[in-house]
Amino acid sequence: MGRKPKIEIRNLTKAFYKKQGSVTALDNINLTIDEGEFVCLVGPSGCGKTTLLRILAGLENPSIGDFSIATAGEDRPLQSMVFQERGIIPWLTVEENVAFGLKMRHLPKKLIRERTDYYLKKTGLQKFSSLYPKELSGGMKQRVSIARAFANDPEILLMDEPFAALDEQNKFILQEELLSIWAETGKTVLFITHSIDEALLLSDRILLMSSQPGRIVEEIKIDLPRPRKMEDIRKDPVMAGRFVDIWQHLQDEVQRSRREKA
Repeated sequence: MGRKPKIEIRNLTKAFYKKQGSVTALDNINLTIDEGEFVCLVGPSGCGKTTLLRILAGLENPSIGDFSIATAGEDRPLQSMVFQERGIIPWLTVEENVAFGLKMRHLPKKLIRERTDYYLKKTGLQKFSSLYPKELSGGMKQRVSIARAFANDPEILLMDEPFAALDEQNKFILQEELLSIWAETGKTVLFITHSIDEALLLSDRILLMSSQPGRIVEEIKIDLPRPRKMEDIRKDPVMAGRFVDIWQHLQDEVQRSRREKA
């Protein structure tokens, strides 16, 4: 039995208007993401990936077209968004940050405590619950952002290069933690990355975008069984071929963009 559609984007175009004229960031995006699916967006810098996430998060309005997010009929937020950095509140402790969304929804104190404790444990933050962000490393701060996002139990999770600023070791650890929590919760995730390895590790599908204006030009399904590890990706000949294909796509799009601007 197939999954149900969770996110549906229809004929979506986004243009930004300035005194000098307009810039089209996204052009005629049509996309369906199923419930529980993990989808990565990959494309050259400036192709509108973050703009698309901001529209789904309600932070920008489309110029043309629309989208819908299916709800389960419960009192849950539509989405949580995890940014590359600066995503947590500096004057709150780790525990208070993780509980923030739940408190804003005025949920029962017992439920807030249970969910907060659960995701502190899942992300290895229990021992650090009373610390403030200034006392944390970059990797620990991203753990807080992920714990808060999942604790708030949104319909969908939007992630904008959350691991891009981390060293390789921390990145691998957090990728595995993210996949573990995702497998357990069944959340629908739309994830932006510039890392081809990361997209191959995390995705059910990879969507390749063109240079500006951003269009979805290719879909790549990742059939490698889960759970996966990075070593599985790197030693699999099919994944190696897909890595090269995606790399070539990015190179071609960058070159095309340069020719058009010349």
